[in-house]
Amino acid sequence: MDVYDTIGISYTRTRQPDPRIAAQIAAALADAADVVNVGAGTGSYEPPHTVLAIEPSRVMITQRPPGSAPAVQAVAEHLPLPDRAVDAAMALLTVHHWTDPAAGIAELRRVARRRIVVLTWDQRIFRENFWLVRDYLPQAAEFDDARAMDLDRLTDLLGGARREPVPVPHDCTDGFGAAYWRRPHAYLDPRVRAGISMLAQTGEHALAPGLARLADDLNTGRWHTRYADLLSHDSIDVGYRLVIADLA
Repeated sequence: MDVYDTIGISYTRTRQPDPRIAAQIAAALADAADVVNVGAGTGSYEPPHTVLAIEPSRVMITQRPPGSAPAVQAVAEHLPLPDRAVDAAMALLTVHHWTDPAAGIAELRRVARRRIVVLTWDQRIFRENFWLVRDYLPQAAEFDDARAMDLDRLTDLLGGARREPVPVPHDCTDGFGAAYWRRPHAYLDPRVRAGISMLAQTGEHALAPGLARLADDLNTGRWHTRYADLLSHDSIDVGYRLVIADLA
């Protein structure tokens, strides 16, 4: 069973594409005439010229909106496509879930003619810059330590790539890990945590002490005093990166 068959049941409730991030992804895909979305989930950020979505979880596939690209239940390590089938392959916040990332990246390189676009994060920056995991939920950071993709290794597997920071807006509509950095009360909502894999998979028991401290700091005003500088920022860089590889 895929992990999202369990944690993805209400995924679309909190995970809606953010238009600013969507614009950055679209720019990275440039003029690709056809795209395959690998680890596609419910279809967030798919451009209109997506010809196929690859997703291992049937639960996620059933939440894809009407009119979205056709979806096949399959895994990144074994893409059901011929060589050089599409202009571009994209994989957004998914590589850390793959059983064999090297095999998955090799498959992206096999099916794409021109470009590969991967959205992931730098775990070191995330750990240091994101107050939630640094100061309240280190267990979640430890969980991600074991699965986060090292960006140098990813770049090597892609055969070279450039990296673009992906700032997280203060009102981000896509409720991934750091989306609520300026809306801390959101992390106390179990429905929000259910849509964030690092929290959902770490487990409520392990998170409970840190969440209790966060709730207390919010109730007493300590959080707002401690992180007052954040409230003046419209976006922050906590390590999310677009990794873009142009293929020969």
